[in-house]
Amino acid sequence: MAEVTAKLIQELREKTSAGMMDCKKALMENNGDIAAAADWLRQKGIVKAASKAGRVAASGLVTVVKCDNMGCVVELNAETDFVAKNDKFQKLVADVANKALELSGDFDATLAAVKEDIASTIATIGENMNLRRIAKVSGGHIFSYIHNALVPGMGQIGVAVAIDGDGEKINEIGPKIAMHIAANKPEFMTIADVDPAAVEREKKVFIESGATAGKPENIVEKMVNGRLQKYYAESVLEEQPFVMDPSKSVKQVLAEAGGKLAGFAYFVLGEGIEKRNDNLADEVAKMLK
Repeated sequence: MAEVTAKLIQELREKTSAGMMDCKKALMENNGDIAAAADWLRQKGIVKAASKAGRVAASGLVTVVKCDNMGCVVELNAETDFVAKNDKFQKLVADVANKALELSGDFDATLAAVKEDIASTIATIGENMNLRRIAKVSGGHIFSYIHNALVPGMGQIGVAVAIDGDGEKINEIGPKIAMHIAANKPEFMTIADVDPAAVEREKKVFIESGATAGKPENIVEKMVNGRLQKYYAESVLEEQPFVMDPSKSVKQVLAEAGGKLAGFAYFVLGEGIEKRNDNLADEVAKMLK
């Protein structure tokens, strides 16, 4: 077998726009023959799919799947809202999500398992698609919520929340907690989960805002503590006022139902997506290490 060098891989990559690993595999399957490898990529539908890969995919769908004591939130992106309404794309989302659940939320394993299905759907529909992220939660009870659902179980915001406990009201309160998360978008589950650097940053912003100027040290301390409590009520799920009864915190509502938070995850479709500019030479070098 001919040696598959970085130069050969880069040459095939420039010729076909296929991914590095796809180019390497094509060359290995075809004894280093560039033309045969390019034909192999076309036969597999990879070239057509790869030609779309530089285009930003910020639309698509978020879904939640659950089984027993585990749930997964999955985001699969496409370029336009139109494709999100396509039956083939929706089936792909469902298949990817079920595979993610089967593989316990392992992103790399899931991507490897569904890569060819994604490439095939790209080739059929003609838009770039991307498995962006997967989050897993585990606990005694799993509840979910989809906001702005396009079809049942798929929409623009997906939430999964895990609750431990055996209270009679857990099944009643669980879906409401999931809806609360979608509405309030907490950053942390408990105060203990808050990054100390975030706490210090919040203190600094408050003090430098001038709110404590000229106040005695003991008053400043109380003011800072008050500001932190407000920060926790905004950012920490357990401390947030429950959306359906703001007189109680989420922690209090759960305790009354005999439950306790075990984990949560939510995705907002397309949030934070920016176009990437990859360096081809660096990509080759990384792959060959």
